Amino acid sequence: MAGPLFIGSQIYRGSRYGRLHPLSIERVPAVIDLCRAMGWLPAEVYRTSPRAKAAALTAFHTEDYVAALKAAEAAQAVTPDVRDRHGLGTLSNPVFAEMFRRPATAAGGGLLAAELVARGGVVHNPGGGTHHGMPDRASGFCYLNEPVLTIRRLLSMGLDRVAYVDIDAHHCDGVAHAFHGSESVRMISVHEVGRWPFTGALDDDAGGAALNLPAPKGFHDDEFALVLERLILPAVEAFRPDAIFLQCGADAVTEDPLSRLALSNGSHWRTVRALRALAPRLIVSGGGGYNPWTTARLWSGVWATLAGHEIPDRLPEPARAILGALDWSRRGRPGPALLETLADAPRPGAIRDEVRTAVETLRARHAL
Repeated sequence: MAGPLFIGSQIYRGSRYGRLHPLSIERVPAVIDLCRAMGWLPAEVYRTSPRAKAAALTAFHTEDYVAALKAAEAAQAVTPDVRDRHGLGTLSNPVFAEMFRRPATAAGGGLLAAELVARGGVVHNPGGGTHHGMPDRASGFCYLNEPVLTIRRLLSMGLDRVAYVDIDAHHCDGVAHAFHGSESVRMISVHEVGRWPFTGALDDDAGGAALNLPAPKGFHDDEFALVLERLILPAVEAFRPDAIFLQCGADAVTEDPLSRLALSNGSHWRTVRALRALAPRLIVSGGGGYNPWTTARLWSGVWATLAGHEIPDRLPEPARAILGALDWSRRGRPGPALLETLADAPRPGAIRDEVRTAVETLRARHAL
């Protein structure tokens, strides 16, 4: 089995959803630059993402929607009918220069990842993880649903079971829609309670295909460790997957503006290490993440974890320069911890009864 591979693209560099949009920040380019500055990304492990063709996108999305998305990019405008029908040209999913090419490249990265792990292996595709996209409309900053397209490609290659683990702060409603009632896909989502898209309640099992754990505000590392050990890992092991897809959204950490969870990036890296041992194939995507420094640090640490690189206590100067050059002009500059280190300090706390009860409820429901 080949060593871990990293999928990236130049399309993300300088691409912006709009000046005031939460995705008006550099994410994937910052990860690429940071990993290269650390010496972690030699040419032999880097793969350039292809752009998925329209025909490949119709494995989940409708032909009309894909055509509308391409037309909106070409015209840089949408009609009121297209906006209402397909969710394009809204505040969340605006018209911007690469609105088809960028998500199609993320989807192409996922499809390439599936091919790369066909005989076993590990791939990091930080541009992926767009888990809100619906068959006929954009939703939640997601124009195309890369996880669904990637998982469907894995299944079409002859795999019997894929475990989908999602630790983004927001519930994976598009993935749940795609695989509702599936016996081939087991979905496990840990997300903030009461946060958009307001789906994924504890009693929602997606027709028997999902375990949903809504986490309370302030959800911290010790509570996450309980969920990982008592719920996520047993559920994945019991499913005996041929492949695991980890959606590793970076918006569940303390500093992210679009959640009120309180994890350190160590919780994400611990999940990566634990899941890698449970299947011969592992794909790790990005997802949410709206603070440029925490997102770049977290996904760079994901790659270091997958590729076996030691994360230093203090970054060398070239890596610090990458973080120092990031801009989040509406929010100001961070403190030294986000500019000089990769690993967050642990964020422990008392484990609340509501978290324990939710875990045990799901364990009992699924006989774990």
